[in-house]
Amino acid sequence: MNAVARSARLGLERSWIETKQFLRNPQEMVWTVLIVAIFLGVLWFQRNKEVEGISLGLLTLPSLLGMMVAQAGFSGTAGVISYDREDGTLLRAKAIPQGIIGYIVARTAYLLNTTVINLAAVFVPALFFIDGITGVGIGGALTIAWLFLLGLFATAPYGAIIGSLVKSSGSGFGLTFLPLAGLVAISGIFYPITAMAGWLQAVAQVFPVYWLGHGFRSVFLPDTAVAELHGSWQLGATALILTAWAIVGFLFAPRVLRRMARRESGSSMQERKEKAMNRGY
Repeated sequence: MNAVARSARLGLERSWIETKQFLRNPQEMVWTVLIVAIFLGVLWFQRNKEVEGISLGLLTLPSLLGMMVAQAGFSGTAGVISYDREDGTLLRAKAIPQGIIGYIVARTAYLLNTTVINLAAVFVPALFFIDGITGVGIGGALTIAWLFLLGLFATAPYGAIIGSLVKSSGSGFGLTFLPLAGLVAISGIFYPITAMAGWLQAVAQVFPVYWLGHGFRSVFLPDTAVAELHGSWQLGATALILTAWAIVGFLFAPRVLRRMARRESGSSMQERKEKAMNRGY
């Protein structure tokens, strides 16, 4: 086994270890359970309300799934990368032959694992009190799978870029939260995009968040529910735009990560840790 393959295998093994640690970490679990409880509470109170004959809960669920994928890829990745810079994880990876490859594999697999867990925590309970979810069929399940993967690949590289450029772990999440919240607000996630001004509609359709929400709605809602700009679900356009964002992201993110890794040193890491400790006081 060559060095690259061995590093990739070690990265996968590390991702499973970190996923288990995520599930056993009380702080992580409290935050995750709180967010999931809020989402499920919203869906529960919407379950018996209808909009044009369609359950309001069924209308909201796919939007929540799309938002969660975008948040995990963008803000989640930025937070993890910036934290790894601050605690020396990236510096240690840099010191190992092909360590950066193993690090990227570990981070990618960890992102996939934790996002699946978070989505399942919302989706599985919703099966029991929202009608219409179980009728998606094999085609719908496959659409969910490629939307999930493309959605993460279309957002995670940009989170990695921001996480590698910021100077503290808190900044990684903070600098992605507001842009993401703005995109969620204009992308038709919680109310029809047609309520927006024309130029805002055009801006929203450039970014992945709109297409993730639109794509997930195509799985769960009937064709009569298409009341947006296009008059159809346009899954081909969804796949094309998400793929374009993923390709551009993966062209630039590894370069930024490698440049950042080359600049990492023990002194710079110690300086960041001292600043973080001072913020704590």
